Amino acid sequence: MEGGTTNNRWRLQVDLFIAFCRVGLLGFGGGPSAIPLFHQEVVRKYGWMDEEEFGDTLALANTLPGPIATKLAGYIGYKVGGKTGCINALIASVIPTSLMMVLLIGLLQKYKDIPWVQNMSASVVPVVAVMLGVLSWDFIKKSGDTLGWKRAVVMLIAAGILMEALHIHPAFLILAIIILIFLPMLKRGKNV
Repeated sequence: MEGGTTNNRWRLQVDLFIAFCRVGLLGFGGGPSAIPLFHQEVVRKYGWMDEEEFGDTLALANTLPGPIATKLAGYIGYKVGGKTGCINALIASVIPTSLMMVLLIGLLQKYKDIPWVQNMSASVVPVVAVMLGVLSWDFIKKSGDTLGWKRAVVMLIAAGILMEALHIHPAFLILAIIILIFLPMLKRGKNV
């Protein structure tokens, strides 16, 4: 995607910056709350990825160490705009958050005991919950369509039990699934 006229490349970089700056500004609550915002910008608004590619990118990003927002911004920026896009997306997603931390957290801490500040902070939580719920439902539907609903529901229940009841980190579950998928292919490759 990096090719094209200078105006197209410039426009792409501007779009990258605006998209990831918007995520950085609106991603209250950290990485999980930013994921639906990334989805909105990358899949629905700009069409840089389809649902499946975004889901795969999110799954892989969850297995790597570090904040999810920077991993998504870095990879998507690179995929869409090359090295310049990567740097641009990272700057756009990190700078707003950093500035807001410095400016707003100090103010919130100073006035945290005032009821309207407490209500404002608490009001963000249901909105983030709805955003995550909508994105989760999209992933559940995608799983049902690709794996079949019976298999998807079994995997969903198993993942829920392993993560919530047994406290197994999601990265280990994703890694186990990757190994289960590639192990038969590796065995076949040795037999050939």
